[in-house]
Amino acid sequence: MKSSAEHPWSVGDVAARFELPTNVLRHWESVGLLQPPRDSAGRRRYGEDEVVRIAVIQRSKAAGMTLEQIAVLLDDGSAGRHQVLQQHLDDLDRRMEEMRRSREMTEHAMGCRAHDIATCPRFRAGVDDVLARF
Repeated sequence: MKSSAEHPWSVGDVAARFELPTNVLRHWESVGLLQPPRDSAGRRRYGEDEVVRIAVIQRSKAAGMTLEQIAVLLDDGSAGRHQVLQQHLDDLDRRMEEMRRSREMTEHAMGCRAHDIATCPRFRAGVDDVLARF
């Protein structure tokens, strides 16, 4: 077992620093994303490696990854790793394009003089791809 100096933080310490409820860390452990070592009393002890892993999980969740996708990301031996990661990259590209379009529409709306923004031809062009479904 690693020394407590290498794993100085309790589940409460780590949860507080990441502004997470402790049950989230326990859930991530239950689904296999974390495996913090235990001290002689059976308490979870987190070191730098575990803290970095938690940061990766948080960033990945913020980017829209599911816990299942994150598990694949963190497992370099996972059979479908590249496929899952490519699907996530494709999803990020799609969402980034949607945000770009939304930003353009919002910027236009800020300066548009149309009383009803939906009647403005330039603003409405921002949803032509959505309207094409009808």
